[in-house]
Amino acid sequence: MARPGPRAGKSPVAITASGISGSAPRPGAPGRGNKVVVGLVALGLVCHVLRSRRVQEAVAVTAIALGALRGIGRENRASTMARLSAWDKRQVQRLERQAERQARAVKGAAKMARSGPLTLTAGSDAVADEGRRA
Repeated sequence: MARPGPRAGKSPVAITASGISGSAPRPGAPGRGNKVVVGLVALGLVCHVLRSRRVQEAVAVTAIALGALRGIGRENRASTMARLSAWDKRQVQRLERQAERQARAVKGAAKMARSGPLTLTAGSDAVADEGRRA
């Protein structure tokens, strides 16, 4: 909306005092004094909150809960490691038994190979002999 009058259409001009260099502090700008006041108010608020019984109880309950959770986590890790250790021990034992079976099978095969080829005679029943051995 345009202004009526002799200065219509022209921008307003700021009136400044001559001889003053620099800018004057704005009323809302935080200066050193304002920062000190804000800091003191914040410190007073923190002290008031820390003196509150409700806040003290909440901090105590939180500390107890965190301690309990820490203990539970430690126990959980310990039981997990115990289960993992037991599983590993069972796996090692299973592999050792498997290796022993394979070693016996290899020994048996070597012994059988040294004994010579299997010969069937006319009067023997090789299938019945094998059944008795098993």
